[in-house]
Parts: sequence; structure tokens; C-alpha cells
Amino acid sequence: MMSRADPGNLREAAEAIATGRISSLEMTTDALDRAKQAQPRLNAFIAIEQDAALEAATAADAARARGLPLGVLHGVPLAHKDMFDRAGRITGCGSKIRADHVAGETSTVMQRLERAGALHIGRLNMSEFAMGPTGHNAHHGRAINPIDSARITAGSSSGSGAAVGGGVVLAALGSDTGGSIRLPAACCGVVGIKPTQGRVSRHGAMPLSFSQDCIGPLARSVEDAYLLLQLISGADGLDPTCCDIPPPAALTPEIGTLRVGIGGGLFSEALSGEVATAMEDMARLLRPACRSVEPVQPPDFSAVAELANVVAMSEAGAVHFDALRSRPEDFGPQVRMRLSQALAIPAPIYLRALQIRVIMLEEMLRTVFSACDLLIVPAMPFLPPLASDVDVGAGAAMNSIVSAITAFTRAFSFLGLPVVTLPVARSREGLPVGLQIVAPPWQEQRAAALALHIEQALALGPFTAGFARSEAA
Repeated sequence: MMSRADPGNLREAAEAIATGRISSLEMTTDALDRAKQAQPRLNAFIAIEQDAALEAATAADAARARGLPLGVLHGVPLAHKDMFDRAGRITGCGSKIRADHVAGETSTVMQRLERAGALHIGRLNMSEFAMGPTGHNAHHGRAINPIDSARITAGSSSGSGAAVGGGVVLAALGSDTGGSIRLPAACCGVVGIKPTQGRVSRHGAMPLSFSQDCIGPLARSVEDAYLLLQLISGADGLDPTCCDIPPPAALTPEIGTLRVGIGGGLFSEALSGEVATAMEDMARLLRPACRSVEPVQPPDFSAVAELANVVAMSEAGAVHFDALRSRPEDFGPQVRMRLSQALAIPAPIYLRALQIRVIMLEEMLRTVFSACDLLIVPAMPFLPPLASDVDVGAGAAMNSIVSAITAFTRAFSFLGLPVVTLPVARSREGLPVGLQIVAPPWQEQRAAALALHIEQALALGPFTAGFARSEAA
């Protein structure tokens, strides 16, 4: 009999339900119990949807009993960032303004997961309107890092990082506009995938910056994250920005032909000792297994932060323009300030930033990805910061820390490139050190194959006690 304390991975959980070793109702009840037990210490959920989840699990068990076709995640309980519409249910986007907004239809990514048989146990915490790399939220409080409660989860997919890292669910969806999947993955010791821009439909998902937003998974393992990516990928006529590209190919661990670049330049500056050591160790680990592992100098990305901010804030200002005029007091102070500044960005500056992005992407492909197949860079230049250092009122140092948090992630969002982030080391304090594996467009399979090799070679295991300890909490 499968242990109810730990459902293993997504495929094992679905197989256990399909073969009757455990029912969906039992597995979902366990997940709900973990969510309720963990909520006081993680604040991962905005809403736990117990009744709906138990009803869906009962229906899943009935479908199995009748011999109906089962999806690859049939009856498996998940939870997702509070920004994906489900018909008849609230999508609050971590805000006060949309706290009572009931969706009229279901987002494409939720439809695809539901077709695969997955269930939802609740809406996960997030930075308000996905605007904030630290995970703080003026309305719902910050999600708590499951490894060290004094540290940030990072954002904006803060609840997704906390729920997966804290062993509440095996996987969760998040979104990434400047690092919002990769940063929580790095801070909470889990795997995150930001896909190629246009890989996943955004229909029915909260918009922030339509030219940079990506939807992707956070999970306890590379295989689980990649499986979710496969399930949610593919063309969608309801989203004209979603490309007609087949979902990523099957994941294989073959990496012998890969040329791996170790990022220098900006990505080697001001690294903490633990992060620098992790980069050096990674080069040594991969050299025997890959065709080559050599230093690579990416283009000068020093202007990316400002360019990406111009684009993101111009587009976010357009999204929230009406609410900012009619209900300014209902935005958190930091979000209101950023949106107010966005309205002052001239249209020619916004358009010039978009033009420069095309040039920078061409240079990246011509230089870096002619010299290597994959580029490895840190997720952050330092370990997860203390929440008190980046909270409102933390002082002048706050701005520099917040800027540094996204220094290594924003360029790849701006350029629309796919990235897999995974933990590769533990600091002396037991904190995760995360690295990014960056690939050319549409090469998620290549990046995930290298990530799988690293994961298997390191065998770090979950950074938190996960499912077993959560039952005893």
C-alpha cells in the first residue's frame, strides 16, 4: 500500500489512484489536511477549497470505478497561484480589487490540467497582481519560506514556492514576468520552469506584461515540472500570442552531445561565496558528462533591468488604468506607486525598448548560442534574503537588495528564452542555492535533460521534510 504521508511524484500518485492502491478521496483529504496544518506557518493559501476538492475527488473515484478513461493526473490534488480563472470561482490575483471577482470561464491551463484529471485544493498566495519579487503582499501577508521562516519565498509566485517546498502539494502553477517562477523555486528549494514566450496559452490568466508573461510549473522534481509543462503547452486559438508549436518532446537524460556554457560577465559579479562555489562545482560535475563545459561571456545586460521595467510597467499601467483612477486606495502602497509611475512612461520610450529587445535577442542567439547549447547562470547572486531586509520601511538598502534579486532573471524574461531553475547545493545554514539553465527558444527539453542529470547526480532530495513531517505538524 502506498504511504499516505508521501505520494511520491506525480506519475506515481496517479498510478496509485488508477490501480486502486489509494483513492483520490484519501489522497485529496491528506493534501487538505496538510494545507490546513501548514497554513499558520506557511501562509501559502489565500483560500483552501475543501468542499469542492472533496467533491471532485469523489467524482474521480467514481469515474475510475466505472472504468472510464483516466488522464495522466487522474485524481491527483494540486494547487495554483491565485490568477488562473475557473468558471464560477473567485480569481483574486492576490489583490483587494479582485477579491470577489468570479470568473465567467475557465483558463486554458486549468482546462488542460482538468482534462488530465488533476484536482484543485485551493488558491495560492502571490504578490499583489504579480508585482513584487520578494513575495510580500499588503492584503494577505507574505507567504513564509518553508526552509527558514525569516527568509523570503521570493515572488511573485510565493505561495506556489511555499506550498511545493513545504510538502503540501507535489506541484503548482505560477507565472513569470521577470523571475516570478524561478526566484521562488530558488528560495524554496524546488524546480521551476519558465517556458519560451508563447509556449503556453495565457487565455484566462491574469495579465501583467503581455509581452513578457509566461505560465509554468514549480515542482519537487525535474520530471514533475516537465510533465506539467507538457500538459499545459500547445497552440490555443483563444490566445493569439500562443504559438502553434508542439508540446515539448519526451524527457531523456542524454546530455553527451551538449556544449554547456558557464555564464560570466554580469553573472559572475558580486556572487556570495556559496553561489560562486556552486557554479564552480557545477562546471566540475558536468565536464565528464557533456561534450564541453566552457566559460561563455553573454552580451552586456546592464541595461536590461531598465528596459524590461519600461515594457512591463507600460503594459501593466494599461491593464490597471481604470482601477487606478477609480479605486487607487485599494491597491497596496508599493503596487500603487509603481503603477502611478508607469503612467508617466512616454509611448516612444516603450516602443524603443521593444525594438532594442529584438536586437538583444538576435545578439544572444548569434553569440552565446553559437558557442554553447545551454547557458548556466545563478538564479540569484546571494542566498535568500531576510524578509525584514526587503520589507516596507527597511531603509535605503532595501532598494539595492530588491534590484539584485532579479538581476540574473530579468534578461531571460525580456528576451523570451526558456529557463529551468533547480537547487544544486545547500549553504552552511541549510539554505538552497539555485542555478538557471537557459536554452534557445523552444529547447525546454534540452534544458530539462541537463537539469535531470544534475538532479540525479547530486541526489539532494527535498529541502524540507515534505509530506511525512507535514502530517505530524
